[in-house]
Amino acid sequence: MNNSNVTETAITQEKNQKKNPAKRVQVVNVKIVKEASFLYANRYVRSPEDGYELFKEHLEEADREHFVVAALDTKNQPISINTVHVGCLNSSIVHPREVMKPAILSNAASIVVAHNHPSGDPDPSKEDIKVTERLAKAGRVLGIELLDHVILGRTTFISLKEKGCATC
Repeated sequence: MNNSNVTETAITQEKNQKKNPAKRVQVVNVKIVKEASFLYANRYVRSPEDGYELFKEHLEEADREHFVVAALDTKNQPISINTVHVGCLNSSIVHPREVMKPAILSNAASIVVAHNHPSGDPDPSKEDIKVTERLAKAGRVLGIELLDHVILGRTTFISLKEKGCATC
C-alpha cells in the first residue's frame, strides 16, 4: 500500500466518523438476586393441587392481580418464584418476555404460572386463555415447557390444564 492510499483511507474513515459518530455500548451482567426463601413441603410440582399449594401464600391475600412464574428443574422441583407483573383490580397485562426471563435466568426445564382473581372467582377470562396460549408457544420456542396455568380465587382454584387448555 502506498502512502497516498493510506492517506485516502484515513480521510475516508475520518469523514465517516463525523457522519456516524461512535455509539457507546453498555457492558452489562444480568443475574438473579435472592430476596427470600421458604420451605415447600411437597418438594415437587406434579399436579394442579401442588401448583396451588406453591402459589397460594403469595397470592391469596393480594388486592390486585399478581402474575407469578415458578421455574422448575428437570425433576419438577421449584428453583425460583418470581412475580412478573402486578396489575389492577381485574386485569394484569403479561408478556411472554417477562415470564420467560426468570425461567431462562434460573436454567428452568419447565414453568408453572399462576395469577389471582381478587374478585374471588377463579373462572378464566378469554384473555387468560390467550396469555396461556402465547406462553406455551414461547416456551416451545425456548425449550421451556409450560406445565400449567393456575388461577386462584378466594377459596378455590382452576387449572387451565385440567380445563382442557390445549396448549398446556
